[in-house]
Amino acid sequence: MNKPAAGPQLSDRQRLNWLRLIRTSNVGPASFRDLVNRFGSAETAIEMLPEVMLAGGANRLVRIPSIAEAETELEAARRRGARFIAIGEPDYPAILKRMDHPPPLLAVKGNAAVFKLPPVAIVGARNASLAGIKMARTLAAELGRNGYAVISGLARGIDTAAHHGSLDTGTVGVLAGGLDKPYPSENIPLCEEIAERGAIVSEMPFGWEPRAQDFPRRNRIVAGMALGLVVVEAANRSGSLISARLAGEMGRLVFAVPGSPLDPRAAGTNGLLKDGATLVTEAADVLEALSPLAGSQPLPPDKFEEPPDFSATPPPVDNDRARVVEALGPVPVEIDELIRHTGLHPAQIFMILLELDLAGRLERHSGGRVSLVSPDER
Repeated sequence: MNKPAAGPQLSDRQRLNWLRLIRTSNVGPASFRDLVNRFGSAETAIEMLPEVMLAGGANRLVRIPSIAEAETELEAARRRGARFIAIGEPDYPAILKRMDHPPPLLAVKGNAAVFKLPPVAIVGARNASLAGIKMARTLAAELGRNGYAVISGLARGIDTAAHHGSLDTGTVGVLAGGLDKPYPSENIPLCEEIAERGAIVSEMPFGWEPRAQDFPRRNRIVAGMALGLVVVEAANRSGSLISARLAGEMGRLVFAVPGSPLDPRAAGTNGLLKDGATLVTEAADVLEALSPLAGSQPLPPDKFEEPPDFSATPPPVDNDRARVVEALGPVPVEIDELIRHTGLHPAQIFMILLELDLAGRLERHSGGRVSLVSPDER
């Protein structure tokens, strides 16, 4: 999946095969992109999947969704007034594609025009105080009046307040489950309101009930869609701090509203401030920091890089695979370091990592690092 040209639209057949490929077990955004780079199209990648997985040492082949199953999901989206937007298409959120491994397909319900506004995320505690809720709503409303779209995760408390505060100016709700499975259920009416004026989005399949492990994925999208992320009340070891960490790793600005040292809900935000987050007591603090990014200045660096030329070198052999597996372990290492250590061509390394990933033997980390999954975790 080379860096897309501005404005292309997938054909119906391409969209169908993109959906089949990304819905296949062990295929995530990173391996999706590598597969399309390697084989030229999602359709060919689907045909080659069994061979690639076996080369990586897969214990069993995963089931690839059928054309009929993909058509059923596309029809489910149409019935609910939603659609799938592919990376590189004009309506795909511009900031989102500037994160590591953006979702190749995003299910969207609502008005994609909201993605053209400079985005800022507001997140925080579910069991928020009245003061925290008021602060989140006030920040969202003021940021919205200044032309920003407010991104959040539709959770109780701070997220809900942020969405309500920016309903009239543009807000985006990111779901941990499918677009037809909002959580919590009490926010279903809010989802409908957001879809009428802004947009709700998800990378998960229709009908998918959110699980605990899906919320960090949701947080990653929240952070990736924004120029900066504001945390209003967050306990230590909370999901909001995960969002803040992810935002920092992506090069986004991180903001925090200070709170009383006696309130556990402020422990996380106060900790962020100690670690260098920008202090926020009013919307002007956020606007001042983000205005250079939101105006005529360049957006954050595009994370897309030219893929290695897979045709420039022979495919890897078993000895090459053994050298890579031997070099890897449970501690994440940089891919460049792996290339230097093994002496293999970058295209061979990327192919071996792709094989291991699809076989469920590789874990990808931020910053382009990788590690080997232990057999007990597979």
